[in-house]
Amino acid sequence: MVVEADSKELARRATGLGVAPPRHVGIIMDGNGRWAAARGLPRSEGHRRGVEAVRATVRSASDLGIEVLTLFCFSSENWSRPAPEVEFLLGLLRFFIRKDLAQLNEAGVRVLVIGERNGLPGDLERLLTEAEDLTRANDALRLVIAFNYGGRDEIVRAVRHLASDAVDGLIDPARITAKDIADRLDTAGLPDPDLIIRTSGELRLSNFLLWQSAYAELIFLPIFWPDFDRAAFEGAIREYGERDRRFGGVARSA
Repeated sequence: MVVEADSKELARRATGLGVAPPRHVGIIMDGNGRWAAARGLPRSEGHRRGVEAVRATVRSASDLGIEVLTLFCFSSENWSRPAPEVEFLLGLLRFFIRKDLAQLNEAGVRVLVIGERNGLPGDLERLLTEAEDLTRANDALRLVIAFNYGGRDEIVRAVRHLASDAVDGLIDPARITAKDIADRLDTAGLPDPDLIIRTSGELRLSNFLLWQSAYAELIFLPIFWPDFDRAAFEGAIREYGERDRRFGGVARSA
């Protein structure tokens, strides 16, 4: 018990915020278009400024001692947006990987990509694979990019995998556990998110990490994503540190 207390105290000191940092933070980066509209700018400018916020957030996550940062970059539903905007968003992702990958690798960041890759443009799929392969040995921060990702789709793919294994006689359907499902999700091997942050003031998960967020703390911020900065990140972590995480048990004061 003394060792556990010491480790928690070290974690609190590491953040400089007086609270232990969450191991895994997921962020729903929402509001680029509305940020731009409020300033009379094209939506594309909002997306550009959103990329700048991504860079700053990755740096902050490393500084604050967070182990895993998952960013909801492009959902499986985003393909329904106007074609020019979709192409622009794909171009931004290409630009980000080409421009920032070397720096991320040098900083010890490991890049992982979750989501459905079948049907993606060939050059983009190769870039995503390159980012994962180049940074595979890094251990400073795991940066998870949720691209062409949807929580329901992820669960469906995991269930199909289990069903296939059952048909092949590899598993007994009656003995399937929650761990069996988790092990077949895109996030297999990662800790579940402790904290999920959503910007823009919307109060929903929008199909993000549905299985994994069962016991995550949720914080909804009224600011648009391009305005998310170090101060906003630290404020969310302070609020997280004040929460009483019970995981179905009783309160610590009870």
